[in-house]
Amino acid sequence: MSDFSVERKHFLSYSRQAPEQFQQPQVFSLTNGTQVHVHAPGIIEFIPVCYRQGAGRHVLYSCGVHGNETAPIEICDEIVEAILSKTVVINTRLMVQFANLPAMDIAERFVQENMNRLFTGAHEPQTNDERKRAQQLEFYTQTFFANANDKSHCFHYDLHTAIRDSAYPRFAVYPFKHGNKYSFSQLEWLAQAGIDAVLLSESPTTTYSYFSSRDCGVHSFTVELGKVKPFGENNMADFSLARSALFRLILPLDQAQPFAEEVSEQRAKQPNLPVLFRINQSIIRSEQHFSLHFSDDTPNFTSFNQGEVLASECNEQGQTINEFIAQQDDEAIVFPNAKVAIGQRALLTVVPVTIKDLTIDV
Repeated sequence: MSDFSVERKHFLSYSRQAPEQFQQPQVFSLTNGTQVHVHAPGIIEFIPVCYRQGAGRHVLYSCGVHGNETAPIEICDEIVEAILSKTVVINTRLMVQFANLPAMDIAERFVQENMNRLFTGAHEPQTNDERKRAQQLEFYTQTFFANANDKSHCFHYDLHTAIRDSAYPRFAVYPFKHGNKYSFSQLEWLAQAGIDAVLLSESPTTTYSYFSSRDCGVHSFTVELGKVKPFGENNMADFSLARSALFRLILPLDQAQPFAEEVSEQRAKQPNLPVLFRINQSIIRSEQHFSLHFSDDTPNFTSFNQGEVLASECNEQGQTINEFIAQQDDEAIVFPNAKVAIGQRALLTVVPVTIKDLTIDV
């Protein structure tokens, strides 16, 4: 390969195949005036020519926290290359992070440890590369948003795809707000991005979106755009609303309009707001012998009735020592995974709520 500093394109490819080129930061300007700051392999920032220190929107797109969740990686790669090639000219300060590069290379969720359980300080001690990368992502995220004057104009969308099918194929997790108001405008934006449902977290976590929400004070979401598929096998038409919304957020109106027109028919079918759920239970695997009481192909958001057993744990003798049951009717399951490490979340349950149940910031 030649040098990124010469080609000034194929940033993700260079980050994966020749990361040594980015051991030192690189700063340069495109001929249209856009400043480019390459902070590290997979971490790139764009500053538009119209930018005034601290003013305006500050947007962070992260993807590939799980290396096999490819559609968001492909969308973010398209965004980066469109800016570098000057196909589009942004009017928003933007950082794009391709998080877990080694996991992408082996087409796995992670190499040694689930990176999305390593934020808000959970990356200590620094015993593997995923922990080191989580700390690095935290540092650049804090630095990026520290330069913003108004945190209400700061946005972080951590983009994922889910392991299994879902009754709501595209959904988002709204991190625990600690009593602060939910953003109505953000719920509207998520609907425009094709998000069918939003889960309202009820407790602190070690996810990336909780870190940026809590520690940086910005609008932040974990966004599940569909189902996991290998690179090159995604039907990108399934992601058109999200792709359009992600482009439109960073572009001036004249350049954003074509992206809106591409999906106008689909957008007309979208509700004004996603369906809302509150997380009711976070079930943690604490024993070696942990099992879910439904089939592996059960879709996310499948509901159960009060008293039905969702999961159980046994001791070495095969005796049941823990049972996890639905606490109310219409309690639905999300993110079930019996193979998580001991001490990690194996299942969330959610119950429906309405916008009237929330304290909203319009």
